[in-house]
Amino acid sequence: MAYVPPHKRHSKGGAGGPSSSPSPTPPPETVNPNFKRKRNFNSKDIADKGLGKSIVYAENARSKWFAVGLTDDTLLPIMTRLEPVSLESYERKSGEKPLTLVLCDHHLKESCEDRSIFLAIPWAFVAETVKQDLIWSFQKVKDNMECCEFVKVKPTLVARFGRILFHGNRSFSLESISGKSVPESTLKQLKKSFYTNVPPLYMEYITNEVVPKIGFDLEGERELYHVKLSDKMRPDSTLSCKCTVTKDNKKLELCKVELNQVRHMVADISCLDKNLDLRLMLRTKRTLIALKDEEIENIKCLIGSANLDSEVKGGLRWPLGKQSSGDQYTVVGVWHTNGKTFMNSSMRLKVRHADRFDFRSSAGEVTREVILKMPGIIPQLHEQTDLAMEMLKENLKLIWTYFLCYDSVT
Repeated sequence: MAYVPPHKRHSKGGAGGPSSSPSPTPPPETVNPNFKRKRNFNSKDIADKGLGKSIVYAENARSKWFAVGLTDDTLLPIMTRLEPVSLESYERKSGEKPLTLVLCDHHLKESCEDRSIFLAIPWAFVAETVKQDLIWSFQKVKDNMECCEFVKVKPTLVARFGRILFHGNRSFSLESISGKSVPESTLKQLKKSFYTNVPPLYMEYITNEVVPKIGFDLEGERELYHVKLSDKMRPDSTLSCKCTVTKDNKKLELCKVELNQVRHMVADISCLDKNLDLRLMLRTKRTLIALKDEEIENIKCLIGSANLDSEVKGGLRWPLGKQSSGDQYTVVGVWHTNGKTFMNSSMRLKVRHADRFDFRSSAGEVTREVILKMPGIIPQLHEQTDLAMEMLKENLKLIWTYFLCYDSVT
């Protein structure tokens, strides 16, 4: 089926467009013993907008935010400020412009001439800062995997690229801190989210320049639909049915059924002398392996009734009354993704366009995303943590060199 670019589609309600809803960051600084599954960590006025409801954090998830780049932490409030950024989708929902942390203009000019104020090897600092959280969180993953009888659990360490957005809180309104320098302690208190929609020029840069430079090979190009289902038998989870299009381009074909991915560690890193920020995340993918025959047939029936329609957000529509199957499953959302996957011996790089729609909130988003998976580190975390951290450090060096800075930022 020919892919219709999202910008050529007709809007049918919702908040679609070239901008995306930011991905939420859990509460600051590392362990929160009161974490509960399905708890929502979105910022003000985004919490119940549908697209964030499928995000799940483990019971003992660890998270933190920190800035990296300066040789002296005391320079942070002197050299940086919180600058408003225009993001249509966020402003439409909240009525406010979020903030990003940037170098002050005069210090930015000075930094081009004097690099002594910046860390020479920031990737080593990042690896050391996340080390204990990563090792601790992975041990929790191992413990949980031993008792997963009906679900295949696959842990992955992931790097995402985008911008960290600051949203204020009850103590600090956006107006009171916009355009101002604030201390690190205040930055840690602010609500944050990670915006993963990257400019088209960045996508081209990664595909055309970075991939050949660092020796990635094309693994494949794929068009997928992810049909999101609510399940009365699993009220705390959303099922994600990964589907391909049949050869006659008329119907969907079910590949596998997954539960929500679970986040176990999230580190959001403001990269002060770069164009983009970085998120490191340890997450698990959970594939259902013990569905009953009746459940599989009901899911296939529900998916089979979908009609491909490039004119609607998400690319799928259902006939009236066909969005439910029996008393168990109901369609609550759909993703349509087109992407290329590249790989080398230890990493997998995915570059994709995603068109999402949430039926519960009638909210949509169209995004361009770059995702770097580091599966080679996971086996080493089982036994050789020192080797795993050295591998992480080398991967972060690669990220710092190629993935966070590029020309002609838009």
